Amino acid sequence: METTDSVDSRKVPPSVLRQLLQIPVIVAALGYFVDIYDLLLFSIVRIESLRALGVAESRVLEEGVFLINMQMGGLLIGGILWGILGDKRGRISVLFSSILIYSLANVLNGLVTSVDQYAILRFIAGIGLAGELGVGITLVAEILPKEIRGYGTSLVASVGMMGAVLAYFIADSFEWRIAYFIGGGLGLLLLLMRVSVFESGIFAAVKEKPVSRGNFFYLFTTRERFFKYLRCILIGIPVWFVAGILMTFSPEFGQALKLDTPIVAGKAVMWEYVGLTIGDLSSGLLSQYFGSRKKVVLLFMSLAGVLIAIYLFVPFQSATFFYGLCVLLGISVGYWALFVTIAAEQFGTNLRATVATTVPNFVRGSILLMAPLFLVLKDQFGILPGAGLLGLLTLTISLLGLWQMEETFGKDLNFLEK
Repeated sequence: METTDSVDSRKVPPSVLRQLLQIPVIVAALGYFVDIYDLLLFSIVRIESLRALGVAESRVLEEGVFLINMQMGGLLIGGILWGILGDKRGRISVLFSSILIYSLANVLNGLVTSVDQYAILRFIAGIGLAGELGVGITLVAEILPKEIRGYGTSLVASVGMMGAVLAYFIADSFEWRIAYFIGGGLGLLLLLMRVSVFESGIFAAVKEKPVSRGNFFYLFTTRERFFKYLRCILIGIPVWFVAGILMTFSPEFGQALKLDTPIVAGKAVMWEYVGLTIGDLSSGLLSQYFGSRKKVVLLFMSLAGVLIAIYLFVPFQSATFFYGLCVLLGISVGYWALFVTIAAEQFGTNLRATVATTVPNFVRGSILLMAPLFLVLKDQFGILPGAGLLGLLTLTISLLGLWQMEETFGKDLNFLEK
């Protein structure tokens, strides 16, 4: 039975730090750190690595898009696969299987000699990367007391986001193959912590019951369940609009704004992830303080709308100011962990990992729709108005998703979907 207990969000037990620093929470946080490192590393070393493989300058962009699409295909397939396995086999087995796959793929990425090899390994890496956040958030949400659940999930995301910063500096300091080897090595070292990690007690109890677990298609069997799932996806779309459109095409936006210095996409992404780290930590703390998930997501969405308008339409010419806006935009969409936590809290234990793992990967996959739409709007109205219209669309549908969503702060997660 689904119940939402009343809790005082401002009263934190004295043992909160000890509970937050349990080995499963640390492993989930470090796993997401390596996950983000690998996810962003390809974007950072894309041009350098393709040139080293002998790709002609005129083909670098086209081949890069092909490889990104292969990685995205792996993320979408992996999101469904790991989510189902997380509910059928357990959170821990998926957490470490995904780490092993993307770590080995990372190492092998440093050994590629052709674009075809690169594409296959980016697809495999995408499959591995898909399982880390959703299953990690599910595990942390189930093992921590509901009074401090938000602190734990924010800790996981905040530590994870710093992986992008490390990827930028590693790629800036080492040759691209070495950067891949370092990422793979970090993941393999993390596997050594497996012996100390225990399974979620809530899942362990459900595993003994005769109930269907990890049935992805069960999400579509009723109108109510389907729309609840859809709302979970919609509220995350603005996060990927900022990352996938505003940051990816930041050099083009900088040129349209006539900035005093050309914008470097890798640097814009790095500064956005600094902001995301701050945002994920602050959104979790604010959620605990106000005792609400929805109010905080609404606050961050509203801030994102204001900053997107400034980014696109305020006539500034300073590249330094532009990078500062990247940080602020990262903060404004830094409710990523909170949105995955909401998804995990909406559904019962027999479907929780499936939902929490597929939802963020479908949000990432939304770039496959947003990018072509952005190009159409850019050609029709210009790059700045086109991006503004797309931003307005993504914020509108996300607010509609948030509108009728259940408030899940303090919700008891020991229930099943029947």
